[in-house]
Amino acid sequence: MGMSAWLYAAYERRLVRELSGKRMPKHVAIMLDGNRRWARELGESATFGHRAGAERIAEVLGWCEDAGIEVVTLWLLSTDNLSRAAEEVGPLLTIICETVENLARSGRFRLVAVGNLDLLGAEYAQRLRAAAASTEACSGLHVNIAVGYGGRQEITDAVRSYLRDEAAAGRSLAEVAEDFSLADITDHLYTRGQPDPDLVIRTSGEQRMSGFMLWQSVHTELYFCETYWPDFRRVDFLRALRDYTQRDRRRGR
Repeated sequence: MGMSAWLYAAYERRLVRELSGKRMPKHVAIMLDGNRRWARELGESATFGHRAGAERIAEVLGWCEDAGIEVVTLWLLSTDNLSRAAEEVGPLLTIICETVENLARSGRFRLVAVGNLDLLGAEYAQRLRAAAASTEACSGLHVNIAVGYGGRQEITDAVRSYLRDEAAAGRSLAEVAEDFSLADITDHLYTRGQPDPDLVIRTSGEQRMSGFMLWQSVHTELYFCETYWPDFRRVDFLRALRDYTQRDRRRGR
């Protein structure tokens, strides 16, 4: 082992010791950002970057398992990303489907597709739904796969779903408006029944939410990492957890 590798391993062990006995987040959401810029700096195509990023996912989920995290949300494709050139979006959707199918075959994760899959096209939507459905009996780490996801789209879809349910129950618009509450939206989100994220990690140095989990992140801790997603290391992940444990989570109080 070279000196740099030894120092890296020693630092990683130190971070693990610092986290021992600390309260970990139950739900970690990750914005997997920087694949295209990483590839561009290497003189490669966006598809090369997306594939390299996809290859990091299973390992990172393993780190989450080791840390005792219960729910992970991975933002793989936003509604805005769908407006990119077809020669990028098509291969990216193929990579996402292959990655999700491989995760499903591993038998380690309970996968849930969150997002408006109808925006993707029938073939991609069917593949993602089938992969997720095949893991319904799995008791492992719960992993939300956010594809065709946008925070505003999610809230819009939640309200639409709620109104349809109320209309089916025979209620008038006036009756619905009279007792409409925050809980009615929460109960119709893509992530209904799940805890809100305690921690959001965004890679690549960008320091904005870009509409990610707008409703659920009102009390979420945010951590921005300079590293591009394909280069995201375990020490980067452990640093994010350490930062989380040092926060005073007042939740608006």
